[in-house]
Amino acid sequence: MASVIVVGGGPAGLSAALFAAKNGLDTTVFDTDETWMHKAHLFNYPGIGSIGGAEFVGVTRQQVDDFGVDRRQGEEVTAVAESDDGFAVTTEDGDHEADYLVLATGADRSLATDLGCATDDDGVVEVGVEMETSVADAYATGAMVRAEEWQAVIAAGDGAAAALNILSKEKGEHYHDFDVPADATAAFGAMVDDES
Repeated sequence: MASVIVVGGGPAGLSAALFAAKNGLDTTVFDTDETWMHKAHLFNYPGIGSIGGAEFVGVTRQQVDDFGVDRRQGEEVTAVAESDDGFAVTTEDGDHEADYLVLATGADRSLATDLGCATDDDGVVEVGVEMETSVADAYATGAMVRAEEWQAVIAAGDGAAAALNILSKEKGEHYHDFDVPADATAAFGAMVDDES
């Protein structure tokens, strides 16, 4: 099973972790809990009428936990580098290896710069629609890839795009994550409400 390390625990990082783990990838998230979401209140996130940012993060953390993500709360990543087998991530607790790397560190682009990811004149990390950087199998998301258009729903979409691209690479064809009520039954053991 391929492994993914996600650095960052905001909407982009948690979304990437959710899609990766839900679809069978060995996923670890390093989360220092410094997301801007703790200052936010969401009225403009599709499917959510009104929720505090910290509550949203809590719900999303529970989702990734339910799918078996190894969430390293409070463990700060101090360095990232390419390795023979993918990527090496250094924290105060040691080194960690993964086949793929997803950077979701908000406006802090230093890890992407250290890794050698291409940036524009403003220091914004350059990616395509699949969120892959100039370093193969390394992805950047959210505020890292936009000069000013920072929004939780955009960041979550970036994380999903990164994870789906990783899954497409692993499966050797375009991968789609589309669930039906029976999938919820299989995942959670009970049928969810179907409004259709």
